[in-house]
Amino acid sequence: MNEELAGYLQQIEAVKREAETFLTGLTDAQFNWRPGPDRWSIAQCFDHLNVSVRKTIPAFDRAIAAARARGRLAPGPFRYGWFARWMVGSMEPPVKRRQGTFKILLPAQEVPLAPTLAEFRMVRDQLAERVRSADGLDLKRARVISPVSRLLRLPLGAYFAFVVAHDRRHLWQAANVRAAPDFTHRGS
Repeated sequence: MNEELAGYLQQIEAVKREAETFLTGLTDAQFNWRPGPDRWSIAQCFDHLNVSVRKTIPAFDRAIAAARARGRLAPGPFRYGWFARWMVGSMEPPVKRRQGTFKILLPAQEVPLAPTLAEFRMVRDQLAERVRSADGLDLKRARVISPVSRLLRLPLGAYFAFVVAHDRRHLWQAANVRAAPDFTHRGS
């Protein structure tokens, strides 16, 4: 497996471990507590991440299948253009500016912790399967069409980086919710 893809697999596992550790000991009430009317709860951060990856998996599948069918193979390393690098960088924490969310990626208002965490693990495992299946492909020339807009197309490798950075962004956001002054009083 090329070094870039191996790095994404390590990052996916790190995100799963961080989520597991972060959510240990939380109650459903704490998980769903919102620090303000226009702010997301920890639950909404995780549900949004689950919805986002669930909606993106078919786009990865199409891009991988198309690249294989066209024989777009290359060993790497790959260098992505400024737009792809900017997109990935815009997701990395700490967040410099808030962004709106596309309607198809909006989280539920409330979700239970245990099944949400189980889904988080499951969809990250599915993402890791896609990373493994992309081995040998030209990660720069293979393109993923975003589920939010057909106009948004990123190289396959950059889209993997984008998704993992997006995970880190919302884990950071969830940590800020947990650090809010009123959070500790929401234990029951």
